[in-house]
Amino acid sequence: MLRIAVPNKGSLSESAVQMLRDCGYAQRRDARELVLMDPASDAEFFYLRPRDVAVYVGSGTVDVGITGRDLLLDSGAAAVEHLGLGFGGSTFRFAARPGWAASAADLAGKRVATSYPVLVGDYLGRRGVAAEVVRLDGAVEGAIQLGVADAIADVVSTGTTLRAAGLAVFGEPLLESEAVLIRRRQGLVDSDGLDRLTRRLQGVLVASQYVLMDYDVPIGAVERAVSITPGLESPTVSPLHRQGWAAVRAVVPATATNELMDRLYEVGARGILVTEIRAARI
Repeated sequence: MLRIAVPNKGSLSESAVQMLRDCGYAQRRDARELVLMDPASDAEFFYLRPRDVAVYVGSGTVDVGITGRDLLLDSGAAAVEHLGLGFGGSTFRFAARPGWAASAADLAGKRVATSYPVLVGDYLGRRGVAAEVVRLDGAVEGAIQLGVADAIADVVSTGTTLRAAGLAVFGEPLLESEAVLIRRRQGLVDSDGLDRLTRRLQGVLVASQYVLMDYDVPIGAVERAVSITPGLESPTVSPLHRQGWAAVRAVVPATATNELMDRLYEVGARGILVTEIRAARI
């Protein structure tokens, strides 16, 4: 039975649970539930603090887990990334008062406050920058104003919080993070269960890139229409009860949906419908 750690709260939790549901796994309905058995999928789920997931995976207490790439690297645990999951994206940046620094090299001999001391320490060490890393839990934006640090390193999305604190990012990003499936660096894992989980997750990831498009089109315009929506292998074309018309179904890229509908309408297609795909095997 594959033992899977899932974030019990935070920004990764809801998306992780939904993705596992889309994969066909049972998931808890009560947030107080810490362990859930799914005999049908031969899996057992453990709901843990996001920061603890990598530690449990690395120690072998669980086989695999979902966490952030940043949390994995900061944990120092004996775990490795197995599969990117395409949600929970974030960028890790240095920030300080505007104009104070231009690159990580300017941090030499300075203090850097962060909630990710291992990640930041490793980054600076690889570049030969000797700086004092000050560990803080929670928000670090006020560290400079309070005199605790000269700069900070933190997750940045829009930058609104940093600007409100009178700070600006500098240098290159330390890390582009996202939710990832992780496994132990060494040791036994339920390989069949991991292969099954990987296939299901990849199926959901692939499905998110496509949608189903259905439309009706005059027989004389079928060839032009299917050239616009060729599908993955070939579109399905069926005669309609209305003489002289055909129904077409094709898988198309989700990002091109509106452009394709415009083009189809121009060649005479009508009743154009788009349906989300929750999972797939392609």
